[in-house]
Amino acid sequence: MKKFESKYNMLYNAFMDELIEKLEIYRLENRISQKQLADKLHVAFSTVNRWFNGWTIPNKIQRYHIKKLLENSDNAS
Repeated sequence: MKKFESKYNMLYNAFMDELIEKLEIYRLENRISQKQLADKLHVAFSTVNRWFNGWTIPNKIQRYHIKKLLENSDNAS
């Protein structure tokens, strides 16, 4: 069971890292600050800052809104 948990955690962490990296690329390409990104996602600046610094990860609702933001930006391109 422990092996499964560690593989699951590794996959989950890789997914989170990828999502945060995509969000950072979105932020840089659109030339917006972390504060502006936080406003778009309806979260505090400190929340976004903690994601980018690796202190926390987005919760389920936040992940939904991040994915929606990224999908809309892909569709707009």
